[in-house]
Amino acid sequence: MQTEITKPGLLLDEGGRLAQVGFDYNPKDYMVATEAELYRFLDEQKIVYQRIEHPPVYTCEQADQYRPNFPGVSTKNLFLRDKKRRFYLVMTACEKKLNLKMLGQALDAPKLHFGSEESLLELLHLTPGSVTVLGLVNDLHHQVELWIDEEIWKEDYFLCHPLVNTATLLLSKADLICLFGLTGHTVHLVSAVE
Repeated sequence: MQTEITKPGLLLDEGGRLAQVGFDYNPKDYMVATEAELYRFLDEQKIVYQRIEHPPVYTCEQADQYRPNFPGVSTKNLFLRDKKRRFYLVMTACEKKLNLKMLGQALDAPKLHFGSEESLLELLHLTPGSVTVLGLVNDLHHQVELWIDEEIWKEDYFLCHPLVNTATLLLSKADLICLFGLTGHTVHLVSAVE
């Protein structure tokens, strides 16, 4: 059985893997292809998390309806690119609004805009609605820069999607730092997000 996701041409098989896409795609290019594989990876690396299952959510407002009663920042993650075709993953709090022009100036990223669905899938093995910093496990060639809102990075716990938008994980900052070390992604802090 196959399930269509986001748009025609992108299909998932029973195992949650992509079955058909509109461009060259090789699942062997990814470290973690499914939610279950992510949990296995996190467990093997001794990264501690708490999992909350919920219906699919596509916005922070929808996610807030199912927010667990845990301390932690509800995160919003944006996959962006600039005119030089450099890619960025920006994490901030759900309640914040991002000013892309100001953010572009802070990142020295001219004409910053949202990355395409195809680039999101190709680089992080993610689909819209499930964008998460945990997708960096699939950026094996370090084509995506990680930028985090410095205000939220002062907190101790974060709520993140586990590659899908039907669950949320609570992770500590220490465990996220460990994960970013494993993936080889430097945490860049940015203050000009609103």
